[in-house]
Amino acid sequence: MPPLFPSPISWTADGGLRILDQTLLPEDERYLDLHTIEEVAEAIRALRVRGAPLIGIAAAMAVAMEAGKQGSGDAGKDGLAWVRGACQLLGATRPTAVNLQWALDRMTRSAQTAEQQGEDLATALIAEANAIWDEDRAMCRRIGELGAALISDGGTVATICNAGALATGGIGTALAPIYLLHEKGVPVHVLVPETRPLLQGSRLTAWELSRSGVAVTLIGDGMIASRLRRGDVRAVLVGADRIAANGDVANKVGTYGLALAARAHNIPFYVAAPSSTVDLSTAHGSSIPIEERAAGELTGWRGHTSAPTGIQVWNPAFDVTPAELVTAIVTDRGISRPGDIALSIMPAHLSL
Repeated sequence: MPPLFPSPISWTADGGLRILDQTLLPEDERYLDLHTIEEVAEAIRALRVRGAPLIGIAAAMAVAMEAGKQGSGDAGKDGLAWVRGACQLLGATRPTAVNLQWALDRMTRSAQTAEQQGEDLATALIAEANAIWDEDRAMCRRIGELGAALISDGGTVATICNAGALATGGIGTALAPIYLLHEKGVPVHVLVPETRPLLQGSRLTAWELSRSGVAVTLIGDGMIASRLRRGDVRAVLVGADRIAANGDVANKVGTYGLALAARAHNIPFYVAAPSSTVDLSTAHGSSIPIEERAAGELTGWRGHTSAPTGIQVWNPAFDVTPAELVTAIVTDRGISRPGDIALSIMPAHLSL
């Protein structure tokens, strides 16, 4: 983990979940203890815990938490039924991020195996949730190592939203190469747009980078093309919430515009994400469901109104960047051209 960086999620002593409430950053570093499936679902929906890999981890831990709380003993059909119900409730919270459903599917399969083998359900689910967390930590490190090779001399790179330690179980995806280069003493400067909605670039990415000692400059979303035109940005590194089989990428809204600006200025555009973010069942980006957030997240900020009352609002949380704008995709399986992404992650999906 980056130096002095708090973990966004952990187990509590009594088997619950402790999360860093990311809606309160950077002013208030407050932790919440959650003890029910409903509380975790609310935390995911409200973005108290967020980031595609991290919400998958949180959801898996929530299912395991509930199993431990029920004292299920030997798994049976009733136990499997409530696991499926819990997964359905959690899976409906954020439709765009494929890691959420991926993690929940793993928990369901673990419950099925426990039932078939007569194993204790709670023990099996806790082990599976911890495995998902551990694997994500290792995947982040591997993504960081591969991505660092693309920008080994450091310099200025641009990102968007938050794809760092706050969004994962480890050191992040798009920010992982930055942290590893920083550890080695390679000078890296990160350009961070504020990121609408909810300012996750300014509130979260700028906070965790600066806290970790990485040089960072904050800009407004509408400034990105002008800033890239200056010619000193050597690469763009972004995360992903879902990657379609053809290499189209769903990420925080504004990523598409950033990709267009990068192409116009001949700057490499790299996507960094775990192989679990690749969704082979989605052929192309137009089939990815795009979550829309509440109008109030755009018309005001923490109780202060910034738009006329009753104004019509379109507030998508994500957009889709076409594969042709992506220079390469970095996963824990390797570095791929968008058109080859299905082949590069196929073994990971077949093994799950």
